Amino acid sequence: MTSTAQPTVPEGRKAHPEHLGHVIFITAAAAMGGFLFGYDSSVINGAVEAIRSRYDVGSAVLAQVIAVALIGCAIGAATAGRVADRIGRIRVMQIAAVLFTVSAVGSALPFALWDLAFWRIIGGFAIGMASVIGPAYIAEVSPSAYRGRLGSFQQAAIVVGIAVSQLVNWGILNLADGQQRGKIAGLEAWQWMLGVMVVPAVLYGLLSFVIPESPRYLISVGKVSRAKEVLSEVEGKSVNLDTRVTEIQDAMRREHKSSFKDLLGSKMGFLPIVWVGIGLSVFQQLVGINVAFYYSSALWQSVGIDPSASFFYSFTTSIINIIGTVIAMIFVDKIGRRPLALIGSAGMAVALGLEAWAFSAKVGATLPATEGTVALIAAHAFVLFFALSWGVVVWVFLGEMFPNKIRAAALGVAASAQWIANWAITASFPSLSDWNLSGTYVIYMIFALLSIPFVLRYVKETKGKALEEMG
Repeated sequence: MTSTAQPTVPEGRKAHPEHLGHVIFITAAAAMGGFLFGYDSSVINGAVEAIRSRYDVGSAVLAQVIAVALIGCAIGAATAGRVADRIGRIRVMQIAAVLFTVSAVGSALPFALWDLAFWRIIGGFAIGMASVIGPAYIAEVSPSAYRGRLGSFQQAAIVVGIAVSQLVNWGILNLADGQQRGKIAGLEAWQWMLGVMVVPAVLYGLLSFVIPESPRYLISVGKVSRAKEVLSEVEGKSVNLDTRVTEIQDAMRREHKSSFKDLLGSKMGFLPIVWVGIGLSVFQQLVGINVAFYYSSALWQSVGIDPSASFFYSFTTSIINIIGTVIAMIFVDKIGRRPLALIGSAGMAVALGLEAWAFSAKVGATLPATEGTVALIAAHAFVLFFALSWGVVVWVFLGEMFPNKIRAAALGVAASAQWIANWAITASFPSLSDWNLSGTYVIYMIFALLSIPFVLRYVKETKGKALEEMG
């Protein structure tokens, strides 16, 4: 028996903004936090060997200095959601911008190794905050018809930030005659690499003053007329604003301010949906993607490639990262989040297996020609498959998958887990690679394979659903 009745579609799902360009500008401004996230995370790649040389430290201590920022990231991510619920999304962006600026100046002018580590922790706070507030804000201002593509701006900004950091590093290295500790205007090249981040940090802060507050936050603090103005800007004047406000208010009546206690279930600690978010975050990191962005220059130098070429390969990897992200942005709303995740997992597993095979042929500090070529191609393929899948869909999922009543707190916990997993990979890679570089890539391959049954069994598609429908 069939019915001709049409399902009721919430106003937010039917909305198409009349001025999409304005919505894109708002999204891009918010995603500047993602740009800084990518830039600050990856810029250290160019300074690794210089820091090792200047402070005369071994792999274990060096890894802790590189990875210590991720502890700050976890704390920033865990607290950003609750802070944003109290003082607003825009204020959190402005706090992050200040922390990015202070971190850039301090990291460029350290007195000692502990000093450098401290400023990296401060930058980590900012990255963690940006990792939460970016996707949450974008999800809240985006009409659902465009939400997947607009949500992808966060990852797009991250990968552009990574690419720009590598391009800046390469340019500064050339100005310093190929020496990471070469002097430019009284400072060593690596100090300039870390300090240039002041420019985008200040821009992020300025942009935060010209974009509107989230309508959901405005309604939560009683500023309904202003919320209607913002909804009109982002969803179009043809939308029934009273109905949209009522939808959001009805959703809010069924919830209260999210807290850690709200995430707890009766049997498994967290609610099942929170564990799924944590699983997505952890798998995104355990495939080893950030090894490509934190250590790629040092990695290629360790297998016999000269510094200038290693910096160039780091830059080309970043370009591949951007290409993959654009592919994901095109398809995330067309074929859905889950299919992209599964395609990416399979592709990453194959690429990581090829890298493991290539590095198994390492003799001393060099790779044979054939294996070296395979390693370079596989490294780029790995980044491509990550970028067109897990790099984008995890952020889209985390912005969409949680019920309204726990979204902010759950997103904070999931992002925190992501940073802890990131820290584990980043801190362990130098020692693991000293032990067995090929074996290290086998470990990452296993996690890529395990992510496939995880997605198939536990992850539900969120394509095309309004935020008020989640849960």
